[in-house]
Amino acid sequence: MDAKTQSLGTGQPDAVQPRSGDSWGSFAWFIIKLLVVVLAFRVFVFSPFSIPSESMLPRLMNGDYLLASKWPYGFSRRSLPFDFDLPEGRLLPGTPERGDIVIFKHPVDGRDYIKRVIGLPGDRVAVVSGQVVLNGVRLRQVPIGDALVPLSPNTGCAWGGEAGRIPGGTEACRYRASRETLPGGRSYRVIDFGRTPADNYPERTVPEGALFLMGDNRDNSLDSRFPAAAGEGVGLVAQDLLVGRAEVIVWSTDGSADWLKPWTWFSAARWDRIGDRL
Repeated sequence: MDAKTQSLGTGQPDAVQPRSGDSWGSFAWFIIKLLVVVLAFRVFVFSPFSIPSESMLPRLMNGDYLLASKWPYGFSRRSLPFDFDLPEGRLLPGTPERGDIVIFKHPVDGRDYIKRVIGLPGDRVAVVSGQVVLNGVRLRQVPIGDALVPLSPNTGCAWGGEAGRIPGGTEACRYRASRETLPGGRSYRVIDFGRTPADNYPERTVPEGALFLMGDNRDNSLDSRFPAAAGEGVGLVAQDLLVGRAEVIVWSTDGSADWLKPWTWFSAARWDRIGDRL
């Protein structure tokens, strides 16, 4: 007799039929493992964030979607995508560098905010006539001409800008821009609308475990120059509130897409911004 067992009357090999309960159990276990992997990725590796305002113009625009790395500053209850009542403090803590763009929880209302690190613990920070004074030395600001920000359904022209058309016919807002340089040589663009009360901030020493943060859009940013209040300024931000470091723009839209019209998803994309490292 052939070593392979044949089923009676059909001549076909016997096959073990899985039970329905086994199939559903295997599928449920696969979903659980998948959720664990996704959660671990969001907690320990990268997490997505969207930009809902213009406080970081011209580097970040309303409608940008970015990935933030979670490991550079350590892990805490803020690393989780949900709010659990866990102990305070951070595991494997790390201090940001000046110039890092950081995502953090607002100290009062707990919402996600994004700003640039200007002052570290022990730094003396002041703002005089719109210029940052760090440890008694004014940060170098060099005018670099206008920053051109295209107008779109999610990006308007604030009072300090001038609306007009740029070569190619695109409507854009012109802002007076400068390049600011931190100690060590790290630089970035900032825009200024003119003289405002926030252009002057008395010198203050950043306490241990805290950061002084500012938006690149200096006259449209509720940052460390303003006392912490729900939906308002953030004051000096505790490092335990850090969520991650902004790394790369993975998608950007001008706000004109209609979700019921898939072809507009592509026409609304700002393709030139996708993939930009921060």
